[in-house]
Amino acid sequence: VQEPEEKKIALELLETEQAYVNRLHLLDQVFYTELMKEAKTGKTVPEDVVKMIFSNISSIYQFHSEFFLPELRQRMEDWNRNPRIGDVIQKLAPFLKMYGEYVKNFDKAVELITAWSEKSPPFQELIADIQKRKVCANLTLQHHMLEPVQRIPRYELLLKDYVRKLPPQSPDRGDAEKALEMIFMVAKHSNAAIAEMERLQNLWVVYQRLGLEDDIVDPSNELIKEGPIQKISTRNNSTSEKYLFLFNNMLLYCVPKVIQVGAEFQVHLRMDVEGMKVRELKDTEFPHTFLVSGKQRTLELQARSGEEMNAWIE
Repeated sequence: VQEPEEKKIALELLETEQAYVNRLHLLDQVFYTELMKEAKTGKTVPEDVVKMIFSNISSIYQFHSEFFLPELRQRMEDWNRNPRIGDVIQKLAPFLKMYGEYVKNFDKAVELITAWSEKSPPFQELIADIQKRKVCANLTLQHHMLEPVQRIPRYELLLKDYVRKLPPQSPDRGDAEKALEMIFMVAKHSNAAIAEMERLQNLWVVYQRLGLEDDIVDPSNELIKEGPIQKISTRNNSTSEKYLFLFNNMLLYCVPKVIQVGAEFQVHLRMDVEGMKVRELKDTEFPHTFLVSGKQRTLELQARSGEEMNAWIE
């Protein structure tokens, strides 16, 4: 007898959950526990570094191993009498908010592992020893740590599939659809945390390229566009290479540094976006030019192409 499609997907959810709990066990009960034990002896790394690396992995492990996995297993054993998983996933969804913290911390954790592996050979050796064990399947600690980050999108995909394959009259339809909606909200929440983290990181890199000028460094800024541009000098009819950074609140008009020590650019001019006017110049001698005029001053700029000019004007 062919198993119904929705049951196959529910079984896949159970199987991947079992594998996932094994992975969490490895992270929490093996890596975290053993690194912590060594840290307590004071020989490898400070205890708080180990805590920072593993964030709230213990809570995530406890939740999946002691609550979600057993409930899911129960449901599948009982499937023929009561074919439903939607209610269990609804119980799962609110707890997935715990992932926000783990996901936000992930990049920092990977940086800490790298930094302390260089600083502390015993720390590196211990990680290498654990990685050699069969349970690690030749994968690095960083690789295993990525698993929780990828788990929520996985739930979302499996559940979408499950809902799609459910017969219209299935007793699980209402619950499964509600569960999907809840998981979707959590996934969005965790994606927003990732996006925010990426935005801040990219912003920080830009600030470093600009030499961290105090009055520019502001975490609420958003970089909209950056790129090289030619500045037209009307005095002697020539152009010179400059570079623009456009933020939501200001335009930085910069000069690339010849000797790149520290910063790549020197900020020549800041223009407030507020009150700024931009228009195309139909100049036969210099094609693709546009005029940017702000409170501070006016610039005649030349882009490399019509497309590029339009992108800047926009």
